[in-house]
Amino acid sequence: MLSTLSQCEFSMGKTLLVYDMNLREMENYEKIYKDIENSIAGAHEKIAECKKQILQAKRIRKNRQEYDALAKVIQHHPDRHETLKELDALGKELQHLSHIKENVEDKVCLTYTSVSYKVLSQCQALYQILVTKAVPTLTKVIFQKGRQ
Repeated sequence: MLSTLSQCEFSMGKTLLVYDMNLREMENYEKIYKDIENSIAGAHEKIAECKKQILQAKRIRKNRQEYDALAKVIQHHPDRHETLKELDALGKELQHLSHIKENVEDKVCLTYTSVSYKVLSQCQALYQILVTKAVPTLTKVIFQKGRQ
């Protein structure tokens, strides 16, 4: 009986040790569980932060592409200084051509007046020739035919 009692005490001691070990294991598992939960929460935060960074990187990339496209378009056009120089040169050329046009129009008008005067003078000279030479001759011819 003593041996049985001793075995019971031994079993009881062993059971208490197993119980204590199980309690420590449970505490350890709870600690590990909390650590895993914290790691998961941290991973979720990191994922959220990475998503924000990805969105920002996409926005930056999109803006850079738009900037590059605009830069290419701008490169095809001359700068303002060159454009103003070209406009000034074209304005001067337009003034010069307008002046030439006015000179040509004046010359055409003068030529037209001169030609008109010459034509009128020639007409008057022909009329004088007609009156002085042709009319008396025609008159003689008409009278001679009328007598016959």
